[in-house]
Amino acid sequence: MREKLAFIIGRIKAGRLQEMWRQTKWIYGYARRYWMAMIFYTALGMVSTLVSLGISWVSKDLVDIITGHETGEVVRTFCFMIGLNVGSTVVNLVSGYASSYISMRVDAEIKADIFEKILVTDWESLTNYHTGDLLTRWSSDASGISSGVLGFIPNLAIYVFRFLSAFAMVVSNDWTFAVFAFLGMPVSLLLSKTLMNRMVNNNQRSAALGAKMSGFNQETFSNIQTIKAFDLVKLYIARLKQLQKEYITMRLDFQKMSVGTSLLLSTVGLAVSYISYGWGIYRVWSGAISYGTMTMFLGLSGTLTGTLHNLTSLVPTAIALTTSAGRLMDIVEMPREDYRDDDTVAEFAGRYRREGISLFLRDVGYAYRTGTRVFDNATMEAHPHEVVALVGPSGEGKTTMLRLILSLIPIQTGRAFLCGGDGRMGQNGEGWVELSPSTRKLFSYVPQGNTLFSGTIAENMRSVKPDASEEEIKEVLRLACAWEFVEKLPDGIDSAVKERGGGFSEGQAQRLSIARALLRKSPILLLDEATSALDVATERRVLKSIMCDEYPRTCIVTTHRPTVLNLCTRVYAIRDRGCVILKDEEIEDMIRGF
Repeated sequence: MREKLAFIIGRIKAGRLQEMWRQTKWIYGYARRYWMAMIFYTALGMVSTLVSLGISWVSKDLVDIITGHETGEVVRTFCFMIGLNVGSTVVNLVSGYASSYISMRVDAEIKADIFEKILVTDWESLTNYHTGDLLTRWSSDASGISSGVLGFIPNLAIYVFRFLSAFAMVVSNDWTFAVFAFLGMPVSLLLSKTLMNRMVNNNQRSAALGAKMSGFNQETFSNIQTIKAFDLVKLYIARLKQLQKEYITMRLDFQKMSVGTSLLLSTVGLAVSYISYGWGIYRVWSGAISYGTMTMFLGLSGTLTGTLHNLTSLVPTAIALTTSAGRLMDIVEMPREDYRDDDTVAEFAGRYRREGISLFLRDVGYAYRTGTRVFDNATMEAHPHEVVALVGPSGEGKTTMLRLILSLIPIQTGRAFLCGGDGRMGQNGEGWVELSPSTRKLFSYVPQGNTLFSGTIAENMRSVKPDASEEEIKEVLRLACAWEFVEKLPDGIDSAVKERGGGFSEGQAQRLSIARALLRKSPILLLDEATSALDVATERRVLKSIMCDEYPRTCIVTTHRPTVLNLCTRVYAIRDRGCVILKDEEIEDMIRGF
């Protein structure tokens, strides 16, 4: 039984080391980009080490001159020591500045790279992670990688160089002192091996709980209105305190172990120092070495012991680094979206800019990874200057259909493609492209809810078209029936928009979102319950404005309210995992029954 248990433990450890090695190779992919910065930082550290050793050597000579063991010029030696100290200060200042500069650049570049990779990650895979968790991984874990890339390898080289050079100085003067430098090594190695697994588990738990707290805070602050409305303030305060209690308990458990470890290491360090001090006194008393040499040995003994501890401290640094790498690898190694058709789509869009673009779905099937099947044989089409409606009960697949059209989720069976003009060319196998992430540039999308950014109305509009003129902005505001309230604002289009559209009603925010989508002048406009907060009269005016616009726009809307359906070219009902065209009689029955 004991042998079997040992075998299982051995396999677990082997798996963990294998995983850490995989994470280390992933980190190396970033580290090799900055090898020049690491060499520069390492060189400064080695220069600093040589200057420090030079100070120790000159201090020895100065003490020996003063005590009469050696002859020499006190003033010159003293000035030389001052020069070395000044040089050490300068090197440390330069090293600190260079380290900060390089660290900030590396941090910014790695975060930008991770940011880009997260944004092009498969949408459905990404939804498995809470927004707060993603934010924590991107900010904290990416910063951990950047500091580790610059710090770990250079510091390892610097500490090894410092130890070997100090050790060489000791051996060249009196090899017996070198023995004391290794007295604390077995204890340090034993503790590092014992602490390794505990550190891995603690870092993983700490990162997971930190992400949980970040997610809780983000959701709380985003939903303050709801929390107040349901009188949940006390409940959320209690939840925060519980999370804080869990975090503090976890950190204290590890801190207790760290305190015990530090106490043991400090005790060993003091013992080594006092033994070295006693041995130095004996060697001076016996005339084997000078007092200056003993002073230098004591200083170097501290350097050797401290460097050993520094090398040992790299173990938790490496563990923290690989933990952060593992958390980021979970995200960036998920399936990526494919943008290989960008050039083809851009050429297609330019060719059919004046005619407009049609959308075709043929026998499309899709099921979420949870197993929920939404479509089996959905077929629909929409053409320029048409407003096509999708209706159906909540949860039947209207929003899923728009996600398929936007390629946020992949079509699993059937075909979905875009055709130039009214689509007749596509029927002959010409002038068409398959839907893909690349075709999103041909769409404007207004989702459910408030999607305005903080800033001004003009800045929100120009987020989709940076070079838009004031007249262009006013034109789309008129099309979306938003100019009627914007022109009454003291600052007009330069009026401030607060976070999540604060300062405007839901209906006003929806009209501003529609105006922003229109400004982009994409061939296809998708409105997902985008007029739900408008009164019926305003909703009809908005859709009529879009239909009367001369731009060859194809418009697809999803709606629960049938009051505007008689304005639409076609109405598809989502039922039985497909799309069915409603007859005029059915549409009239829906309107009367609303």
